[in-house]
Amino acid sequence: MAAAPIPVPPPAPVPIPKAPQVAKARAVPAGVRPELFKKAVAALDRHSFRIPSHDRIAIADFARPSADARFYIVNMGTGEVQSFLVAHGIGSDPEHTGMLHRFSNDMGSEATCEGAFLTADYYVGKHGDSQKLIGLDPTNSNAYDRAIVVHSAWYANPEVVMQHGKLGRSQGCFAVGERDLAKVFERLGPGRMIYSAKA
Repeated sequence: MAAAPIPVPPPAPVPIPKAPQVAKARAVPAGVRPELFKKAVAALDRHSFRIPSHDRIAIADFARPSADARFYIVNMGTGEVQSFLVAHGIGSDPEHTGMLHRFSNDMGSEATCEGAFLTADYYVGKHGDSQKLIGLDPTNSNAYDRAIVVHSAWYANPEVVMQHGKLGRSQGCFAVGERDLAKVFERLGPGRMIYSAKA
């Protein structure tokens, strides 16, 4: 009698990839405008497939004057927030009022652009240690080609606010204080979102 054929198990189902789970802070972080935080969380959800790490995000609130610590790094698990000074672009504030008046995605505009950015690789450039950014929205799609990055600058130090009542201006980059850059890099790192907005 022939041996009974050995049953072959059916192939295992291929799992359907899911978007990373967006970790939402328990409450609006202290100091962050609720409507802006809501928009940032919506942007994180919208771009979840392209943003590997959802544990922390940065929010740049350009409705506030440059004299305010308006660059927030939020722990999405605990709601803890740390804030830093950040400069906006010359093209966003031609009269140097200390307030951002307009965003632009245009090449050569030297303006800050709005929307969600993905933090990418570190490098050493003309401003020293810097971090590349990839624009994820139509409003900042030229960010990489424009070399919109995170870097430090003397004109973003607290002493400039003490002397002039406002920061200097960048060429559209997120320029933070020289003593803050290491803290920003440590807390933000690559693979996370920066959300830039005014409304």
